[in-house]
Amino acid sequence: MAVIFHPGLNPLARPRVSVCIANYDGEALLPTCLDSVLAQQTHAAIEILVHDDASHDGSLALLQARYPQVHVLASTENVGFCVGNNRIVARARGDYVLLLNNDAALAPDAIGRLLEMAELTGRPAILTLPQLDWETNALVDRGCLLDPFFNPIPNVDPTRDDVAYVIGACLWCPREAWHALGGFPEWMESIGEDLYLCNLARLRGMPVRALRESHYRHRQGATFGGNRADGGLRTSIRRRRLSERNKTRALMVLAPGVSMWPLLAAHLAALACEGIALSLLRRDATLLREVYLPALATPFRECAVLRVRRREAQESRTVSTRKWFSAVRWQLRKLAMLRRYGVPTVT
Repeated sequence: MAVIFHPGLNPLARPRVSVCIANYDGEALLPTCLDSVLAQQTHAAIEILVHDDASHDGSLALLQARYPQVHVLASTENVGFCVGNNRIVARARGDYVLLLNNDAALAPDAIGRLLEMAELTGRPAILTLPQLDWETNALVDRGCLLDPFFNPIPNVDPTRDDVAYVIGACLWCPREAWHALGGFPEWMESIGEDLYLCNLARLRGMPVRALRESHYRHRQGATFGGNRADGGLRTSIRRRRLSERNKTRALMVLAPGVSMWPLLAAHLAALACEGIALSLLRRDATLLREVYLPALATPFRECAVLRVRRREAQESRTVSTRKWFSAVRWQLRKLAMLRRYGVPTVT
């Protein structure tokens, strides 16, 4: 597949930080995102790279006209979030990479704070900033913990810095560590790739932390649909299908030791019950057919390849099972969300 590379004007000789933005039909979102990067209050040299995933809108024209200093990789076909981010980081030259969604915007001191924490940590670490809701500025999370079935639990504890994973909307990582981890798993397509990368890092003893200072604002769900809880849960069939399948894959590969087997059995039983219950409540088998049955089939259909991936991941493990599970909360996130918001709306 041909990829056009526009190097931008006055490329930096030695950037310290590479800000990597995956874009698809984000013409209306990009200006706020890019302007927030250009407004950073730091002496560190920053390069900005955008991977355009065959957008149908005026994203490329906007980048060419208003942001000539941005390095643009223009794909001739839509390849998805994982491939797009991996391509950008492959082109990045900074010591650190910051993955930033096109529907997010950084506080002016964000990169300075991230760079300061990275240097204070003294070893490779994956970092993020507090995430604020775009419209209300309310705290959404400071990274996420996990429940036993790999469902995310937003961390809102102001004293907790170590988390299970940080979302790809704002993910900071040393460039060499990114490559050592293999980048985003392209076999996941999208959804859960950040969970996978961070928990693979945790298996290898790499800290995954959220800063207490600064922040980024995020239009949650603007680039993929769903992922909103404005008075009720809203999501999409595609998001749910990818989410349930990829969480099942991640559990099978990353859960350390023999703990994987009882967790997988309980996870599959819970998925089956959830799919049947939602189908009965909605009087529609679409969710069961398109979301839950494919997820339930994943361990059997992909058994051989997942076994290989698990062996590779577990052979690289340097932390104890107890340490890895320190970021897991023994509660059921979906039940808590159901009690709070009711049955989700799926489109």
